[in-house]
Amino acid sequence: MATELHETIFVAKQERHKNLFLNYKNLNIFPVELLKDEGLLFLERLYMKRNSLTCLPDNLAQKLPNLIELYLHSNNIVIIPEAIGNLARLQSLDLSDNALQLLCPDIGRLRALRHLRLSNNRLNYLPPEIGDLQELETLDVAMNQLMSLPDRLHRCVSLQNLTADHNLLGRVPRQLCWLPRLNQLSMAANQLTFLPLDLGRSRELQFVFVDNNVELEGLPSYLYNKVIGCSGCGLSLGGMEGAAGEASGEASGEASGEALMGLPAEVKVIGSKADGVVPLEELAMRTLHRFYRHWPAGEDGLGLLPPIALPKSLLDLLQFPVGHCHRCSQAMFTIIYPKRFPLRDTALAGVHRRTTVSFVAYCCSSRCLQNFDLQG
Repeated sequence: MATELHETIFVAKQERHKNLFLNYKNLNIFPVELLKDEGLLFLERLYMKRNSLTCLPDNLAQKLPNLIELYLHSNNIVIIPEAIGNLARLQSLDLSDNALQLLCPDIGRLRALRHLRLSNNRLNYLPPEIGDLQELETLDVAMNQLMSLPDRLHRCVSLQNLTADHNLLGRVPRQLCWLPRLNQLSMAANQLTFLPLDLGRSRELQFVFVDNNVELEGLPSYLYNKVIGCSGCGLSLGGMEGAAGEASGEASGEASGEALMGLPAEVKVIGSKADGVVPLEELAMRTLHRFYRHWPAGEDGLGLLPPIALPKSLLDLLQFPVGHCHRCSQAMFTIIYPKRFPLRDTALAGVHRRTTVSFVAYCCSSRCLQNFDLQG
């Protein structure tokens, strides 16, 4: 095996191969032949899947400077070196099915990276520097131990496919609703209790899978005309009791606080159709937001924070409102007027059977609440 490996690498060097296949070679360490002398300057794609590697060399970028794709699926890699960030041309990195416990912040220096696959590892944290990957199109972090996703992920403006199934996620950052190209979002089998109010507002987002989040009882009404997966949602004890209550005669429609679990902490009031006036605090925030919208945009396309003497938490809220009215698109900050439509009462009832979820329209006023039509 060693002789065969040596010959394969020797030929690759002599003939200046752009692709090198070292899959299934029973490698315990990174081959020193790849790192000798000037390395493989012409190599663009390196396949080392299904080996037993535990680490990567610090001089990888120095010896393989033109790598575009690096496939390390199914090894035993525990940590990747900080020098990984020196692979300036790298576009695809596959570290799925390893033993990664930590992802170094230098991953954010891979500015050409388009595809990052980290599924089936032991990660419980993603560095915020992932948000610096503005060319990233695919991010797969399924089957890890993540309890949250970085808020800065919204800076990955090219992101199209985000997969985070089988983690410990309790929430989805509402900043993800600002991703302009996100087409598919998959967060099945987590611990979600609510989804961002604006999820699905973007026309680009067409596929949302949240199956088997048993405490998730509400889907934003924006998702009604999307391709969704929600099997196993709302099947916790509380959700089943709620479904039994509805079946016994409770009318759908205006939703109470008890019927809506886990709303964003910023929501202080749940309005009703009987309310005649929007609270003063909410009106003030909406006025400030209109001022903020006309402020010059930053490098990421979002508005720069205006010089207003407000706490950081409120300034953050101005930049990323809790949601936008599902009828008129008015930004909302501290109060919502929700209207619930049990899925079983919609045209999708025959498509989604093992679920008790409802579509929820989040409105900005009692007028919008009364006039909202799910199928209108």
